[in-house]
Amino acid sequence: MDTGRSVEVTVAEVRAEMVANVWKIVAAVGDEVGDGDTLVILESMKMEIPVVAEGSGTVSEIRVTEGQVVQEGDVIAILG
Repeated sequence: MDTGRSVEVTVAEVRAEMVANVWKIVAAVGDEVGDGDTLVILESMKMEIPVVAEGSGTVSEIRVTEGQVVQEGDVIAILG
């Protein structure tokens, strides 16, 4: 049944900002996350770089695996 109401769903892609190895996946599909929560930790030149949510939402996809090398701009996760 169509009620005439529209529901706005915001989808955010979280992308890698540099070439790095995926060291640890912290969040899981279905997790509720808030602005600044760590989703994945990357490793580059022996430094750990947290990849954080830039807003709140539910993790709908994790598109990387631990040990994978990501390139700048690669999608790491999708928040919905």
